[in-house]
Amino acid sequence: MNSGPADAIPNPRRQMLEQTLVEVKARIAILEAALDPAHRQFTGQPVWVGPKARTFAEDLIARRARLRQATRAILDALEEELRVTPSRR
Repeated sequence: MNSGPADAIPNPRRQMLEQTLVEVKARIAILEAALDPAHRQFTGQPVWVGPKARTFAEDLIARRARLRQATRAILDALEEELRVTPSRR
């Protein structure tokens, strides 16, 4: 007896990847928002001025951008794995 498409069952790996993607997206939203309050303060009204303040603000902005790039890379990797994983096996 050959098993064909009619006999295919949901792929547990894909189901795990889908659940992982949901969980990771929720955690990424928290991570990406972590630096937002400080970013708003340092890019809004002056809260601290001078050369050290400018250096701090530039570093904060760069770290926030790197954090967002890193989280995007994680999502991209998970989404790519999901794309190549069949829904049934």
